[in-house]
Amino acid sequence: MAKISFAQKIKNLFSSHSSHDEDFFDDLADALIEGDIGAKNAMMIVDELSALCKEEKISGEEAIVSQLKKMLLDYVKAVNFVPEANKTNIWMMLGVNGVGKTTSCAKVANLLKKKGFENIVLSASDTFRAAAIEQLCYHGEKLQIRVVNHQHGSDPSSVVFDAAESIKSHGGGLVIADTAGRLHNKENLVHELEKIDRICAQKADEGCYKKLLVIDATTGQNALRQAEVFNEAVGVDAVIMTKYDSTAKGGVAVSIGKDLGIPVFYVCTGETYDDISEFNAEEYVNSFLGVSDK
Repeated sequence: MAKISFAQKIKNLFSSHSSHDEDFFDDLADALIEGDIGAKNAMMIVDELSALCKEEKISGEEAIVSQLKKMLLDYVKAVNFVPEANKTNIWMMLGVNGVGKTTSCAKVANLLKKKGFENIVLSASDTFRAAAIEQLCYHGEKLQIRVVNHQHGSDPSSVVFDAAESIKSHGGGLVIADTAGRLHNKENLVHELEKIDRICAQKADEGCYKKLLVIDATTGQNALRQAEVFNEAVGVDAVIMTKYDSTAKGGVAVSIGKDLGIPVFYVCTGETYDDISEFNAEEYVNSFLGVSDK
């Protein structure tokens, strides 16, 4: 049975409630929670919206949804990073295993290559999962993008070091570094990421080092918790949302923006290398709420 999208739930809410009373706003809060906004944020948003509608005598589906859209747009942030030419740029890709991190490395590299950015190197710094190294090498071969890799089990930071040295010797470019994501052993993971982080910060030119967290958009509040862990460990500059072809959920970008102040950089919507695009906050909120700008 297909899941009902949040946008459809909103439509159903208005058709099932003849007046926009307390019950209506309670049901709206439930719908926001189910859409992955999170209980605390959902209650706060609905309380604010309810008070505003009462105070300004706002009624009707279009007017209420319009106010809700404005509120959500306050929290959802978009960002666009561009590697600097003739400099050593490093983008460290963070994320737990299974979110599509390694594939996202390839998608980002392919997108930038198509835009004409030259000298991109993929760094296979998830040395604990042999399959991650093989997978990245496979992507590199298919996309004709160089991969720097060491043997399975080697020091992940040394792979980034070598990749950065290679970029520097060629007059600049971009290292996209895949990293491990074994959250079940959080202490070791954090220690390992801190070491890679230090190397990246040392090797990249000033302002050219970005930490990008890959999250699965369908995992909701789990994705928020992952963002909290990685942000606490090394800081996160932006999020890449994968599996954003699920319409049932997707509100996690609101929670990550509101609670952590972290913007979204890219969204990935499918399996192919081209299924990636820069994040547009307004399009995202419109899609979430099922509205279109006239």
